Amino acid sequence: MATRTVMLLRGWTAALLLCLTPPALAILPIEHWQAASGAKVYFVANRDLPMLDVSVDFPAGSAYDRREKSGAAAMTHGLLRLGADGLSEEEIARRFADVGAGVGGRFDADRAGLSLRTLSDPARRSVALDLLARILHAPQLPASVLEREKVRQIGALREADLRPDTQAARAFYQLVYRDHPYSYRSVGEVETVGRLTRDDLLDFYRRHYVADRAVVAIMGDVSRQEAEAIAEQLTRGLPRAGTAVELPAVESLRQAVTRIVAHPATQSHILIGAPGIRRDDPDYFALLVGNHILGGGGFVSRINEEVRQKRGLAYSAYSYFSPQRARGPFIIGMQTQRDQAEEALAVVHKTLREFVAEGPTEQELRAAKQNIVGGFPMRIDSNRKILENLAAIGFYKLPVNYLETFVANIERVSIADIREAFARGIDPERMVTVVVGADSDQAVTAPDKR
Repeated sequence: MATRTVMLLRGWTAALLLCLTPPALAILPIEHWQAASGAKVYFVANRDLPMLDVSVDFPAGSAYDRREKSGAAAMTHGLLRLGADGLSEEEIARRFADVGAGVGGRFDADRAGLSLRTLSDPARRSVALDLLARILHAPQLPASVLEREKVRQIGALREADLRPDTQAARAFYQLVYRDHPYSYRSVGEVETVGRLTRDDLLDFYRRHYVADRAVVAIMGDVSRQEAEAIAEQLTRGLPRAGTAVELPAVESLRQAVTRIVAHPATQSHILIGAPGIRRDDPDYFALLVGNHILGGGGFVSRINEEVRQKRGLAYSAYSYFSPQRARGPFIIGMQTQRDQAEEALAVVHKTLREFVAEGPTEQELRAAKQNIVGGFPMRIDSNRKILENLAAIGFYKLPVNYLETFVANIERVSIADIREAFARGIDPERMVTVVVGADSDQAVTAPDKR
């Protein structure tokens, strides 16, 4: 039997944030169930607008690539809409346009999927959903289109490889994740993309675009009964999975590593970090609030204050956690003049060590909570944003009342929570540091502190 919970939606538009009195509270139910196909479905009905938003996600991101076939996941996802069930890419685009519908996609290391926005009247909705189902169930992945896209992708990769920011990111992920699939470049390498065949894409599609690992999110002007039918229509034609494909665990760094890469850029591009947390980590809220204070709060964060405001070493300096199915990265980033890179690095490392050891002040904690809670209505002020939240709740197996309890979870974070969470998750003495923009290459590895 389907379970139900309520989701507290505080305000529908940014304008409500400007009101002098608290906005009226709108309560909409999140319904969730498992479809006959095996897919998980998350649904919110909203009759205010004659619109329907739908997404279907799969664990089919770049981390599910094979190293020698890196780029197959991205290419498979990219070609889904470029020919399906006897329809060419031009015919697909025209038929969506004829009913005023738009189809989009989502792709990252963890997941790949498609989304649809359409008017909710039955005639237009039916055409749009039928097209989306045909794309999901019977992609052609045409060899001629693949060859065209390979040429385009290889050209883009070669151009990107000249940029210092690309070089910094590639070196960072390779050093942080080593043999883990999170080290793979999301769109592949020049060599691996060049080797891809249509059979590679068909194999990836058949293994990963499967019904019982799909997450369907539905938001808009339909009934529960109609939502059930939509979920079945979009997933019943997909194969069922065999053995589930799980990502390997991410190992912690054994030691600090610094890599300096020669590049003629006038500024040094700097990334510092380590494996962070899973999306379902119990420290998520403590680290979210703590990082807001450390480097995620813009001009008022500690890192930006120390690096930019006090010393003028960079226009901006920031930090963030990117929680994923396995441990996503914790990253500190900045750009600075080449001759100031060493000083900027020393300031950042000192700031991080002090924060991990001492945590924030009471004043910093209050300000961070007010900022995060005050911005929360902006996370759910449209159907599209609610759909994104529904998809994330389903894919990452978050509590179905995640949105309802978000504010309370932020408010209950204490200084001790932040200090303990950072102590568990971040070791300032075991970080990867990458600097691109120097006269010569250099690699430095600190002694193993394990």
